[in-house]
Amino acid sequence: METIRTQLLVIGSGPGGYVCAIRAAQLGISTVIVESEKVGGTCLNIGCIPSKALIHAADEFHKLVSMCKSDENESALGISAASPSLDLIKTIHWKDSIVSRLNNGVNGLLKKANVQIFQGVARFRDGKTVIVSKDSEETQIHCENIVIATGSEPVDIPTLPFGDRILSSTTALSLTEIPNSMAVVGGGYIGLELGASFAKFGSKVTIVEFSPKILPQYDEQLTRPVHEQLKKLGVRVMTETKALSYSQPEKALRIDSANCEDTSIIAEKVLVTVGRRARLQGWGLEELSLTTEHGYIAIDQHCQTSMRGVYAIGDVTGEPMLAHRAMAQGELVARVISGQSASWDKQCIPAVCFTDPEIVSAGLSPAEAEALGEVYSVSSFPFKANGRAMSLQREDGFVRVITQKETNIILGIQAVGAGVSELSAAFSIAIEMGARAEDIAATIHAHPTLSEGLQEACMGAIGHGLHL
Repeated sequence: METIRTQLLVIGSGPGGYVCAIRAAQLGISTVIVESEKVGGTCLNIGCIPSKALIHAADEFHKLVSMCKSDENESALGISAASPSLDLIKTIHWKDSIVSRLNNGVNGLLKKANVQIFQGVARFRDGKTVIVSKDSEETQIHCENIVIATGSEPVDIPTLPFGDRILSSTTALSLTEIPNSMAVVGGGYIGLELGASFAKFGSKVTIVEFSPKILPQYDEQLTRPVHEQLKKLGVRVMTETKALSYSQPEKALRIDSANCEDTSIIAEKVLVTVGRRARLQGWGLEELSLTTEHGYIAIDQHCQTSMRGVYAIGDVTGEPMLAHRAMAQGELVARVISGQSASWDKQCIPAVCFTDPEIVSAGLSPAEAEALGEVYSVSSFPFKANGRAMSLQREDGFVRVITQKETNIILGIQAVGAGVSELSAAFSIAIEMGARAEDIAATIHAHPTLSEGLQEACMGAIGHGLHL
C-alpha cells in the first residue's frame, strides 16, 4: 500500500471542498483532495448547474409554444411561429456539455494550484489517517488536518423507492423522453423548479405536498406569484396530501388528501423531492468521535468539529444547504489552517429559488424580524410599476425591504419576479455592509432595470417614494 503525507486532506470535491483545497494550496499548504465520483460534486454534476440548464431550455421552448398563433391567444409582440418540436436527447446533450466544461475547469484549477487529486472512496482509519480505495488498489494518506466535505443526498420515501418510474432529481435531469404525466412529491424548491420545467416541456404535472402550502420556508406574499404561474402552466397543486405508494400496472400514484376525494393520480413518472440529508455514511464516521446534531456534523465558528484538526463544511454541517455557503466555509477553513485569524462572521446568506417567477431572500423576513423582537418597517415596490419588467412582459412580483424602524438599517430584502436571482448580490451587499435605506435610495440605479425596484422600495421606507 502506498503511503503519502500532506498538511491538508479534503474529502469531497464539491463547491466547498474544491474551493477549500485551491485556497489552501494558494496559501502554501500542501493539499490532497479525494473524490469518489467527478470533481464539482452534486452542485456541478447533478444539481445546481444541470437543473438551471434544463430550466432555461424549458423556458425557451415555452416561449416558442406561446408564440404559436391561435384565434384565442395571439402574441402581443406580433410574433407568430409554427408549432415547435423538442428533441430532449439533444437538450440533455447540451446540458451535459455545460457540466463537462465546468468539470474540466475545476480539474484544471485544482491542478494549477498544485492540489493532488485522488480518485476513489475515502475511509477514516483514525483522525489523522485515511485509506483511499479505487478498484483493488489502496492508498494511505497521513495528514495534519482534514476537511470533511461529503455533501448531501436525496431523501427517499420507503414506499416510493427510487428506480424505474420513481425518479430522484438526479435521474429526472437525464430523461430522454418527456413523460405525458408526472407527479412531483414535495412542493419545495427542487420539486417546483423541475415540475414547472416539465410542465413547460408538455407534461401534465401534479404537485403533491404534505404541508398546507408549497415552498413552506417562504411567506404567502412571496409564493403567491409562483402559485399563479403554476396555474397558468396547468400544474395542479395538491397540499395537505400524502403520497402513499405507486401502482406500476395503473401508472398511478396513490394518495391520501385532506382537500379532495381523489385516491390516486395518473402519473407516468413520479419525481420524489422531499428534501436532502447529510451524507454521513460510507466514509468512516464511526471511526471518529465527532459530535452530531439533528443528523449533521456539529461545527464551531471556525468550522472545526469536536475533534481537533478535523473540520467540516457544506451540506454535511446542515442548513442552509447552499453551494455558496459551502464555498465561503471552505475558504474560511483554508485561512484558519494557514494560521490566519478568521471566524464565521457573515451577516446573511442569500437564498434563491429558481421557480417561475424566481424568489430571492437575504437577511430577515418580516416573520423572523418579529420573532427576534425587532421593531421594523416593511416597504415594497411592485414590478407592475417598473418599466423594464413591463418591456419583458413579466410584471408579476415585487421587491420588499425590511428596515429597523428607528435607524432604517436594512434587516432583510426579499423579491419575487422573473430574473430577480441576479439581484441577490445587491441585496447581500446592502445587508453585509450595514446599509440604511437612505444609502440605497441615494445610490443611482441604472434605468430601465429591475434593480430600480430595490431603490424604490428603499425610497418608500424613508417616505420618499416616487413611482408609486
